[in-house]
Amino acid sequence: MLRLIGYFFGIGIALALLVAAGVAIYVGDLTKDLPDYEVLAKYEPPVTTRVHASDGVLMAEYARERRLFLPIKAVPDRVKAAFLSAEDKNFYSHPGIDVYGLARAVVTNIRNIGSGARPVGASTITQQVAKNFLLTSRQTYDRKIREAILALRIEQAFTKDRILELYLNEIFFGFGAYGIAGAALTYFDKSVNELEIHEAAYLAALPKGPNNYHPFRHTERALERRNWVIGQMRQNGYITAEEAAQAASMPLGVKPRRSGTYMFAGEYFTEEVRREIIDRYGVDALYEGGLSVRTTIDPKMQKVARKALQQGLMNYDMLRGYRGPAGTIDISGDWGMALSEVKGLYDVPEWHVAVVLAAGEEGLDIGLQPEKEVSGEISSERVRGFVSKKNMQWAMRYKKDGKTVKAKSPADVLQPGAVVFVEKAGSGEEEGEGGYKLRQPPEIEGGMVAMDPHTGRVLAMVGGFSFAESEFNRATQAKRQPGSAFKPIVYAAALDNGYTPASVVMDGPISVRVGNDVWEPKNYGGGFAGPSTLRLGIEKSRNLMTVRLAKDMGMNLVAEYAERFGVYDDMSQVLAMALGSGETTVMRMVSAYAIMANGGKQIKPSLIDRIQDRYGKTVYKHDERLCEGCSATSWVNQPEPELIDNREQVLDPMTAYQITSMMQGVVQRGTAVTVSKLGRPVAGKTGTTNDEKDAWFVGYTPDLVVGLYMGFDTPRPMGHGSTGGGLAAPVFTDFMAQVLKDKPPLEFQVPEGMKLIAIDRKTGMRADGEGGGIIMEAFKPGTGPADSYSVIGMENIAIQERAKTISPQASRAISGGAGGLY
Repeated sequence: MLRLIGYFFGIGIALALLVAAGVAIYVGDLTKDLPDYEVLAKYEPPVTTRVHASDGVLMAEYARERRLFLPIKAVPDRVKAAFLSAEDKNFYSHPGIDVYGLARAVVTNIRNIGSGARPVGASTITQQVAKNFLLTSRQTYDRKIREAILALRIEQAFTKDRILELYLNEIFFGFGAYGIAGAALTYFDKSVNELEIHEAAYLAALPKGPNNYHPFRHTERALERRNWVIGQMRQNGYITAEEAAQAASMPLGVKPRRSGTYMFAGEYFTEEVRREIIDRYGVDALYEGGLSVRTTIDPKMQKVARKALQQGLMNYDMLRGYRGPAGTIDISGDWGMALSEVKGLYDVPEWHVAVVLAAGEEGLDIGLQPEKEVSGEISSERVRGFVSKKNMQWAMRYKKDGKTVKAKSPADVLQPGAVVFVEKAGSGEEEGEGGYKLRQPPEIEGGMVAMDPHTGRVLAMVGGFSFAESEFNRATQAKRQPGSAFKPIVYAAALDNGYTPASVVMDGPISVRVGNDVWEPKNYGGGFAGPSTLRLGIEKSRNLMTVRLAKDMGMNLVAEYAERFGVYDDMSQVLAMALGSGETTVMRMVSAYAIMANGGKQIKPSLIDRIQDRYGKTVYKHDERLCEGCSATSWVNQPEPELIDNREQVLDPMTAYQITSMMQGVVQRGTAVTVSKLGRPVAGKTGTTNDEKDAWFVGYTPDLVVGLYMGFDTPRPMGHGSTGGGLAAPVFTDFMAQVLKDKPPLEFQVPEGMKLIAIDRKTGMRADGEGGGIIMEAFKPGTGPADSYSVIGMENIAIQERAKTISPQASRAISGGAGGLY
């Protein structure tokens, strides 16, 4: 018997050894190609790039995975407690696998064989780290064994806190959010340290299955799971019974945070920054690099710029009448549901999409587009309003079959079912409540830039009426002819090369042979003024004088200055370019004027002040000034550090003041006289291209340069009288009046050594008396009013041969050598 027992015992030992060997071979086979867990030490997850305004306001976030890396020390204890209670309450005591939990899972899975139930995992947080970082999510026993082995190795290589840090920053929470910091912002628009118990518990409930506990689709299930986590926190001693009861009584309170841009009115600016980051560092750096970008935008100024340009575009558009509804819908059923599908202008929140429910002699009964609930569902509330005939008076002229027709009644303009844009009527615009004004997106567009002339920092930028309607940025991407707004570059080149503001140039007919053709430029409105000073030429924007001046000094010099100022990269040296016939952008024009405003220093326009990487290291800064003493660790009676401005001087400071003074005359007496109502020193120049296809104004105070243009995207005439002075200058004035209203007026500084001499503003000669024709003109040392009267370009005029085309006044001015009409 003993021998038999010994025999079976031997067989058992042999079988056990064989099984052990088999298991060893099996496990060895699984472990021979295990991933290297040491890569966790160099963990750099894809992190959200965040863009901020100059005052720190969040403008936008960009990420493939919405994640913000948060060190474990920055995670509040109660947030840790929520996740430990939900996922692995023995985390800080087990070696990487929870033996008891694993045993329970095995028993449960055996019981569920054949039932179709999903296998129970019982993975610890360490095992989940191994799976999420190093393995796949396939539900196989091979993967579970590999996962357990990796978990044991990870526990030996890293601290518990490091493992928990990896877990909390990697897991997916739904809504595109990864990591606890990203989830807190996405679900509750809060930082992690602001989370309350019930909020932390809900986030801890999500990793098990975000879609299963969706806050809106499966609210009851989500509440049940959240409350279970709260109960576990109470059972594990992390919170009191009172805290648990209070937390369990709270609603989910989820307020999804939208992705993309956040700052109102900043869409064009933000998109330009996005493109610049991609150009600098690539797409992956933007969407995964966790960059922190501090931009130059002034949010308050940006809002004013948006409003000013929008109003200017609308003013022009409304004078041309109404073009018809945005569409039509069937209002026989629930018009609210049909209207909810119409796309509005999300970046023009003052406007509402509405449908005409009834039209009569007195106005329109309208229904407003229903709002969306937090869950994304359409509100069941139906709001109505009224547009009176008074508040759509501009639309009583409307387009019908390509012709402008004058309507007698609002019912002639719009019929029931028409989809329109409306804006709430202000005080005094409509009696009673529920009053609205009819609106339409303008056909005309434009771009606008405001810049600090001393640094090149772009403080505001508007790329069009609505980013939602068109993402094309007309401030940076649209290449337009600047027209007469280019003339200050020509005059600056002249003043920098021997001419003075009192130099006299003939304003008379000129013919230029271009190949086999003859080009005969004209002044706007026709006519000639005869001999005139450069000051009068720029104040009255005389084309013929500008062409003559450019011809006299040479277009190669004009091209050199245009390229030096950054208006063009390679300017064609033809005379027509002196009148702004080349194409450039608003940004380039504003940068060029900034050089004249800051005393001639080179300007590099920038939308970004600083970029930091995910570790806080500065990888880019716009300010390139040197400061040798700024890094001192202590003060030992050394002199104060000085910032060294190493920018190139591209224009003589005295020339910069002269051209500034001349452009002040444009505002005081010339084509931009409407700007003078600002009541402060302003220099600027209007620009109007052929057939009024573009209307420009670029101007500045000592500390702010602003430029804009208005025109159709596909250039076409805007109508007679649509000039820079009539369209663009009022927008500039409106903007400046708002942003400078609380700031004292500043004078332009006269450079040391410059002489101010009284001259006759018509002849440019030294004044010998007093009167309205006397002006103080700025002259550089060694220059002054001419001793004898001479006219540049006089020899090119054949008065006898052209007598029929020259006005009598101009003829007398040419013959007598006096300043004529201006």
